[in-house]
Amino acid sequence: MKLVRYGNPGKEKPGMIDAEGKLRDLSKVIADVSPDQLGDKALAKLRKLNPAKLPLVKGSPRMGCPVSSVGKFIAIGLNYADHAAESNMPIPKEPIIFMKANSCIQGPNDIVMLPKGSVKSDWEVELGIVIGTQASYVSQKDALNYVAGYCTVNDVSEREYQLERGGTWDKGKGCDTFGPIGPWLVTRDEVPNPQKLKMWLDHNGTRMQDGSTKTMIFGVAKLVSYCSQFMTLMPGDVITTGTPPGVGMGVKKDGKPAPVFLKAGDTMSLGIEGLGEQHQKVIGYKKR
Repeated sequence: MKLVRYGNPGKEKPGMIDAEGKLRDLSKVIADVSPDQLGDKALAKLRKLNPAKLPLVKGSPRMGCPVSSVGKFIAIGLNYADHAAESNMPIPKEPIIFMKANSCIQGPNDIVMLPKGSVKSDWEVELGIVIGTQASYVSQKDALNYVAGYCTVNDVSEREYQLERGGTWDKGKGCDTFGPIGPWLVTRDEVPNPQKLKMWLDHNGTRMQDGSTKTMIFGVAKLVSYCSQFMTLMPGDVITTGTPPGVGMGVKKDGKPAPVFLKAGDTMSLGIEGLGEQHQKVIGYKKR
C-alpha cells in the first residue's frame, strides 16, 4: 500500500496510490496520514479498502511529505563503507546518529533553497524508515515489526556547516528545505527485504549515485533496534539511513579531489526501487 499526502503546503489531504498508479482521495476515510494511522491495526483497516471505490484525484497535484506531524527526524551517518571512504572518514564501529530539524521537512518535488552564504551544499539519496509503533529497547530480531513503511529521502547537506564550523553535524543538515521526503510511504508488507533496494541520484541529468541498500553497514533492523536503545521511537518518527557513494563532496578528477556542490538553477532527480522518485530545482537564498 502506498500512502501519500497531496495539495498545497499546510493543506495536504490524505491519499492512496492504486495498482494503476492513480491517486485516490482518502479524506473521507481518515483525516490525515498521521502517526495514529501508522500502527498495524490502522493500516490493516486501510488495506481492506477497495481503491476503485475511492474518489479519483484529477491532474497532478503537489505531493507533500507522506506523513504528517513527524516527531523526530533521525539520521544515520557514514552507513555505506564506500561513502565513508570517499569522505575520508573511518568506517564506524557503531551507527552514527544525528538529527535533522523538523523544519527542513518538505515534499519530494518542492524547491530546495540554498542557505544564506552556502558554498558547499550537497545531495544524498537515502532510504527512510517510518516508525509505526512505539519502540523502546527492542531487539534486532523484532525491530521490523515496529516499522510502518519506507520512503525516499534526500538528505541535503551543507558540508561547510556540517564539517568546518565546529560542533555536531546537525547545523549542516537541518537548513530549511533540506529534508525532501516521499513521494509515498510504502507499507512494510510491500517491502519484504529493505536490504535489496536499488537507489540512484542524478545531478543536472548526470548520474552521480548508483547504489543499493544491500551495501549498508548497519541494516534497517539493526538501526531501529540501535536507535531505540537511546531514545523512544514514536509513531511517525523518520529514520534516514545513510547514502551510497557519489555525493558531490567526493567527486574526483584525475585522481584528485574535484568536488561539485549545488548552485542556483541546478536540478536533482533521485529514487529508490519501489519507493518512488523525487525531482527538485535548486534556488538561491530568499527570506521566507
